[in-house]
Amino acid sequence: MTGLAHSALLPAGLRDVLPPHAGHEAEIVERLMGRFAANGYERVKPPLVEFEGSLLSGAGAAMTAETFRLMDPLSQRMMGFRSDITPQIARIAATRLKEAARPLRLCYAGEVLRVTGTQLRPERQFAQVGMELVGSNDGRADAELIVLAAEALAEAGVAGIAVDLTVPPLAPSLCAAHGLPLAGRPGLREALDHKDAAAVGLHAGPAAGLLTALLAAAGPAERCLEALSRLDLPEGAARERARLEAVVAEVRRAAPELDLTADPVENRGFEYHTGICFTVFPRGVRGELASGGRYLASADGQAGAAPEPATGITLYVDTILRALPEPVPAARVYLPPGAPPEAGRALRAEGWVTLAGLSEDGGAAEATRLGCGHMLDGGRVRPVG
Repeated sequence: MTGLAHSALLPAGLRDVLPPHAGHEAEIVERLMGRFAANGYERVKPPLVEFEGSLLSGAGAAMTAETFRLMDPLSQRMMGFRSDITPQIARIAATRLKEAARPLRLCYAGEVLRVTGTQLRPERQFAQVGMELVGSNDGRADAELIVLAAEALAEAGVAGIAVDLTVPPLAPSLCAAHGLPLAGRPGLREALDHKDAAAVGLHAGPAAGLLTALLAAAGPAERCLEALSRLDLPEGAARERARLEAVVAEVRRAAPELDLTADPVENRGFEYHTGICFTVFPRGVRGELASGGRYLASADGQAGAAPEPATGITLYVDTILRALPEPVPAARVYLPPGAPPEAGRALRAEGWVTLAGLSEDGGAAEATRLGCGHMLDGGRVRPVG
């Protein structure tokens, strides 16, 4: 390997984003953030690195295995690179903004770094954009995030999305009511995760019938709710069912055209969530566009910082970009050396990208070499060639 090739080598899962894609990504991020801001979500900017004691507490504990760590040479304390921004927002809400009026609506955009990639997302560094609604336990809060995320994605140009609703506490609540705590039954948890009805029947004992019915209920949201309504669920599981019904009804009221499905037993990917969760998928594109759901916003070790009900959604910019057409470079016009500054200002006001020539020999050939389809000639813009 040559020295030049060696210097360009990056760790697995990391990459350089080049023109025009870097500019396109920034534009999409700001478009999404603008939509969030227009709906009352205020922007916050947490740090890339925090002490691991705060970064990996509360909701952040679920991300421990995905967090890079390093020693702070100043304090001699361990720090971690954030692998997810939601736990940071929970900390900010519980500390810096603990006196702010509730419900608290916050949004963010930034990069995260993870120890490993996944089959669907091999990248280890990627951009997150998201919203968090802290201080409300109403199902309308969950529906607000789902609908607003769908609207923002549509505005960014993503077509053909589907939203899948899940209820991670439903199966554990049902199992606990039958004396089968899922935490102590990895075989049953694995059977549910793999949607293996036969294995559920082997591991679930008296809860097998209801759990198998939950597996079969997955599908279009209304069909799922109809199937769930026929089940005699224990009190805790019945509450989760009622919550799902309320969220679906509110989403349908606000966005009746949205493709909505529900899976009562799906749990993977929602490690720190405590209620209704949601995942947004594109058609024909690898990966998830967004995911989120209910959790408790808290800051461990903070006096008087009782956990608050919260719900949030994270949008994954890399998947969003894959779902969009390739960016079209803006029209560029070459300004020969000595061109009047006011001419360049006028062209930029019209939407042109101007490129100032730096060589007196420049002309049409220079404009072509620099990727300009037009050039300023005699005070007028003309095509090159």
